[in-house]
Amino acid sequence: MRAGNFLSSLFSITDEQAMWRVRTQDDPQAFAQLVARWERPVLRVCARMTGDHSRGEDLKQETFTRVFVHRKEYRPDMKFSTWLWRIALNLCYDELRRVARRGECPLEPDDLSAAGVSEPSEACPDARLVAEEESELVRQGLLRLPETSRTVLVLRYCEGCKLREIAEILQLPLTTISSRIAVALAQLTRILQPKFSEQKVSVIKGSGPPRPLPTIVQSL
Repeated sequence: MRAGNFLSSLFSITDEQAMWRVRTQDDPQAFAQLVARWERPVLRVCARMTGDHSRGEDLKQETFTRVFVHRKEYRPDMKFSTWLWRIALNLCYDELRRVARRGECPLEPDDLSAAGVSEPSEACPDARLVAEEESELVRQGLLRLPETSRTVLVLRYCEGCKLREIAEILQLPLTTISSRIAVALAQLTRILQPKFSEQKVSVIKGSGPPRPLPTIVQSL
């Protein structure tokens, strides 16, 4: 097979097929494909969960290291993204607990745009300033949520996972996920509401039509 045809064939296979090649053949090209497809989403989630881009980078690297080291544990009936998110989230939880044990203060969200977060659209300067302010406040608010609440919001609104996907990742009933999202949004609203004054455009209320909180979280 020509090199061009081989590469075309490789990149047309599914994540599950690529991971099966990694599991059974230690295929480096299939593994490189998985990293290329998933490194930015994994970095985004790890940075959102820890509030620190540098930690997010380290956790992203560790996630893919674990994927390869534990490749023999992957089953053909598993959805690759579900398995990957479980690994990444467990690493995030471990890191957050280490930080808590050391008594460190959570870092302010730093250059999260480097984690693949989209910049506000080039609208008028005032609208852009408002969007940036809203996003920054929501980032800080996320870090004050319990792990369970932060996780469902990051997966649902930052990564666009469907409720059923989140239920599979967290191994919880769909009704529990729906309830956790509603609780998490209420918690985030309570955290953010005091941060806004009548002089600032609020995600809760303010001058002009406010954006719904889930829309703001999704734009992070």
